[in-house]
Amino acid sequence: MEGLVYLKPNVVMEPLIERWYAWAHLISPGTAAMNVTKRHIEIMNSYLESPAVHEEAVKDPKMLGGPFMDYNGDRSEDVRKLLESTFTNQKELISLSMAIRKLVLMLNKEAKGQSLEGLYKNVPDILKGYVELIYDLNGNPSFRFYEQLLYKSKFYNKSNQSLALWVTNNDSRPFCLSTPRLDEKDVLHLEMPFEHKFIDELSKMKRTPRPYAEIREMLGDLNETENALFESFFTDTPSVPYVKYEGDKIRMRYFGHACILIETKDVSILVDPLISYYGYESTVEHFSDYELPEKIDYVLITHNHQDHILLETLLPLRHKIKNIIVPRSGGGHLQDPSLKLMFNNIGFDNIIEIEEFSTVNFSDCKITGIPFTGEHSDLDIKAKICYHVEISEFSLLFAADSRILEKKLYENTHSIIGDVDVIFLGMECDGAPLTWLYGPLVVNELSKEHDQSRRLAGSDFARGMHLVDVFNPLEVYVYAMGQEPWCEFISSIKYTDESNPIIQSNRLIEECSSREIITERLFGEKEILYSKKKTQNYSLV
Repeated sequence: MEGLVYLKPNVVMEPLIERWYAWAHLISPGTAAMNVTKRHIEIMNSYLESPAVHEEAVKDPKMLGGPFMDYNGDRSEDVRKLLESTFTNQKELISLSMAIRKLVLMLNKEAKGQSLEGLYKNVPDILKGYVELIYDLNGNPSFRFYEQLLYKSKFYNKSNQSLALWVTNNDSRPFCLSTPRLDEKDVLHLEMPFEHKFIDELSKMKRTPRPYAEIREMLGDLNETENALFESFFTDTPSVPYVKYEGDKIRMRYFGHACILIETKDVSILVDPLISYYGYESTVEHFSDYELPEKIDYVLITHNHQDHILLETLLPLRHKIKNIIVPRSGGGHLQDPSLKLMFNNIGFDNIIEIEEFSTVNFSDCKITGIPFTGEHSDLDIKAKICYHVEISEFSLLFAADSRILEKKLYENTHSIIGDVDVIFLGMECDGAPLTWLYGPLVVNELSKEHDQSRRLAGSDFARGMHLVDVFNPLEVYVYAMGQEPWCEFISSIKYTDESNPIIQSNRLIEECSSREIITERLFGEKEILYSKKKTQNYSLV
């Protein structure tokens, strides 16, 4: 360790909040508070009541993605300690959650259409000055946060953030929303906020070596065991050299799930980064971060779900990213936290918010926001957007998990953007019920029937064909299906040939093929080169 060293390619940098896998809803104070009380504490209490039930449940494929902790053996004592520390370290969020519930129940009881001014005195004390009481146009009461004030308050506590470092040799991990990371002998826990520059400097060392002493000095005190473990994460073996794309075409690379890299010799655009970083032998061929450019001009985020905003990917890429484009939120509503504020508060200062049909222009490129409907259980969530990317005369539409509910909307959109050359469409068309993701935020009782009918679902065959009929693409790719093995811990999806999303996407592929449209359900990796002239585009499989 006296010469220059690299970070090993299979070192995981896992962001945690109070030992739970960090995702956007654990950073925004309002959603974090509700998840602590209605997800984390409930799961921990359930485990302590019967570890055996959890151990059996995680063996059942039908329970995949359920609220069950996945450990080898009984970890009751460790879970009990985590529960105790949660009540201590997250007491402000627990109080905030209770106050939010009281506020909703008070509004249900007291707000009957009269002026809300007289109800401010009934707002729980800890919420006073942080919320505005409102009605919608039909007289339904609600509230909105002054979210920036929440981030500046005691409710945003960076000391709960940490980084877990460990070496992996496979894609296997417990489902991240239900299993916190407990102490393990091969895992190093570093207590530091996500904005810490150590994360950037460590990440750079996957490609650029530096003296071990320099990175070690940034870390501060470690005991003998921790120091030895940290040292084991480095090697003097050079990393895989990056080869910049210098061609005269547009290169599309599929990195798995909804992650697409669009490159020319001058521009790079990365959509919904969820990347299998880690350099080990895999049964699935895939690109890794070594195939990412040294600088990424724009990262495009389609919506605020944990498989589209993966902090485990984004934090190590932070030093490469020039700009992140995010959809603008609805302005303080609990279910729709601001992505700009979230990213700003974890060390990203290069965030651009856009709305439907607003455009970002640069070089010979234009990025336009396109309406994203469905997949959010009919909740009033505005932080979701599709992207139309034009490079010279060539265009691509990233529809993400949008469920095309109203064909006429996209006919109207076509009048603005015209035909597109390539469509990327998510077809996870069954989806989980509302409460799977948003349950902790719900205060008023929701019937099982209504819960099951309001799904986190993408397009099926008929709805997907709406896009094809409207935009007349030359190529259609089904993506964002969560089938890659490195996605399972975040999406909990496993399909068979009989699964409805596979059946529906097969139908779309067959129909597009019958129309001589190039089409495929993407899996693992794929590279395609396109000419910038529509009449000359071609694909290389």
